[in-house]
Amino acid sequence: MWNGLVGVAKETYTASLGEGVVPRPLIMPLVHGELVGLIWVRPLKVGQDALTGIAELANIAAAAGADEVVLAWETHDVATACELPIVGPAPCLNMVLASSSGHILHQFPYSEQLLSRSPEGWASVAPDWRPAPAPQPGGELVPPIQAAVNFSFTPIELDHPDPFGVTVVLMEEDGYRVSLTEAFAR
Repeated sequence: MWNGLVGVAKETYTASLGEGVVPRPLIMPLVHGELVGLIWVRPLKVGQDALTGIAELANIAAAAGADEVVLAWETHDVATACELPIVGPAPCLNMVLASSSGHILHQFPYSEQLLSRSPEGWASVAPDWRPAPAPQPGGELVPPIQAAVNFSFTPIELDHPDPFGVTVVLMEEDGYRVSLTEAFAR
C-alpha cells in the first residue's frame, strides 16, 4: 500500500509541476489498511489561515476513525504559506506515515528541470527525483503537519447520525477537495 501511495503522490507532483503548480498539502486516511480517499487542503491565505487550514485536514481522518494517515506536502510551499523557516531539503516532497503510536517521515528531494515559461513568468518544470534519505522514525514535522497528525486520531464528537458524512460535506463547503474511494463514498 505504501509504495502505491508514494507512486500516486509522485505522479501528482510530476503532473502538477508540469502545469506550473505545486500541489497543495494532502491527507490520505486509512481505516484497517483501506484508503478512505484523498483530501487536498482548501485555498489558503499566507499566515495563520495556512496553519489552520493544513491542521484541519485531520478532521476527515478523525471522523472516519482512521488508524493510519499519510500526509504529503512540499517543503518550500508549506514553509512559505505558513511563514515558517525551511527545514530539510527543498524542493522536496515530504510524506509522513502516522498512527496514534508514532510516525515515520519520508523525504523525496528533487531538482527542477525547466520545461517552459509562460508569458506571465510561470515556470513549468519536471521533477528530477534525487536519492531519498533514509526514513526518519519520529522525524521532525513542521507545526501544521504535526497538528494534523495529532488531531487525526482525536475522535470528533458530533451529535449527528453520520459524523463522517457531515464532516465531508462541511469540508467540501470550506473548499477542501475531497475524493473518496468507493467504499467510503456517500
